[in-house]
Amino acid sequence: MPLTSKMVSSTLNRWLRPEVYLLFAAVGAAVGICGMQLARNICTNPDVRFTKENRAAGVLENFAEGERYAEHSLRKFVRNRIPEIMPSINKFFSDPN
Repeated sequence: MPLTSKMVSSTLNRWLRPEVYLLFAAVGAAVGICGMQLARNICTNPDVRFTKENRAAGVLENFAEGERYAEHSLRKFVRNRIPEIMPSINKFFSDPN
């Protein structure tokens, strides 16, 4: 069944409304975060090896490289922070005064 201009127009009118923009942005951000994590794992994970020589090495005992991978900059940034997203709202609702 070929797509006619009427069918395409109907689909665009249904999905490309201002109410749906936020949904597209949220899904786009989630896909971007997943893509970033996938690229990070492929490029910097010490357990991922592409060449035949590296795969033949077996299990590596390089703990320094694994530590560098696990202790990334985001983890170092949030290590000493309070785990709250909105501390003022949390304080408002949890403070009995």
